[in-house]
Amino acid sequence: MGDSEGPLRLMFVCSGNICRSPSAEGVMRRLLDDAGLHQVETASSGTGGWHVGEPPDKRAREAAARRGYDLSGLRAQQLADRDFLHFDRLYAMDLGHLRHMRARVPGEHIHKVRLFLDPLDPGAVRGREVPDPYYEDLSVYERALDLVEEGARAILAAIRAGRH
Repeated sequence: MGDSEGPLRLMFVCSGNICRSPSAEGVMRRLLDDAGLHQVETASSGTGGWHVGEPPDKRAREAAARRGYDLSGLRAQQLADRDFLHFDRLYAMDLGHLRHMRARVPGEHIHKVRLFLDPLDPGAVRGREVPDPYYEDLSVYERALDLVEEGARAILAAIRAGRH
């Protein structure tokens, strides 16, 4: 699954780790649990440290809870250089995060960094992004969560098919 030393490890990355990436972590955890893939490790982080230690945004928690996802135990953390070594895949929620991560990742680990929605369309030239709902109302959080669920299901399918 992961490297020869342990389980598959996935990290989801957004700006402050309070909206999109914790939502992706929560959705992915539930899908993995439902699939019996308890050995897969998940985490999330932000490119910036503005919210370190804080729970996910109230609107993200509310949108997730409406669909049965529990984000209450998650706390924001900032992406660290060691994460590029520890995790097998690091998923950027948008192209800005992808650029940030590619600029930091050691060259031998560049293959680990991907755009979150790319498994849906691996041949895409530009890539699809999960929009940042932070300055928006709950409806935008719901739309972002739709995309998070879509992307997480595609990642789960790739894991099951051994293409991860």
